[in-house]
Amino acid sequence: MKRPDQFALPLDWPQGRDESRFIVSDANRAAFEHFGRWSTWPVKATLLSGPRRSGRSLLARSFVVRVGGRLFDDAERHDEETLFHAWNHAQETGRPLVMVADRLPPDWNPKLPDLRTRLAVTPTVRIAEPDDQLFAALIRRLFADRGLHLGDEALRYAAARVTRDYWTAQRVVDAIDGFAIAERARLTLPTVRRALVQAGLIDGESA
Repeated sequence: MKRPDQFALPLDWPQGRDESRFIVSDANRAAFEHFGRWSTWPVKATLLSGPRRSGRSLLARSFVVRVGGRLFDDAERHDEETLFHAWNHAQETGRPLVMVADRLPPDWNPKLPDLRTRLAVTPTVRIAEPDDQLFAALIRRLFADRGLHLGDEALRYAAARVTRDYWTAQRVVDAIDGFAIAERARLTLPTVRRALVQAGLIDGESA
């Protein structure tokens, strides 16, 4: 399995802090590469889905900034007439529309027939739950955001024992950091183990 790396920005992508935070792995590589091939999309619009906190909005936002497109986050919650006209406008101007949604058609089935028709021909891409490498990289990044470093052994221990999803990565960091502060403890493997047990993220008997 490929090692995840930081968002490898082409030279003509914006170089801001937000975009550099996207971490590429097998779990999201298809979505990342999809936006790099936008000139080949059959229509100037796309639907992006994936778990919340997966970086889907970050990826979409960096893309529309790069190409001058338009973004609708939580697209299912927007007015359908507005989406319909935005889709048409994207075709007229050549500036792509990105719709980020929890569900993709046919699970997302708008009431407006004209919008359903347009979504039916719109390319879709989905970010998956994090793989092992991405999950560990996310935990490490979240610790780094707090100016902290978690050693490799402790990181491997935590990543291997908790549920692997994007929300849990944040919960792991909150639990360990909070426990270490309360106990005035260093970020060692025993500290990590005790923090995860106390937070209910792992079973104390199997820890």
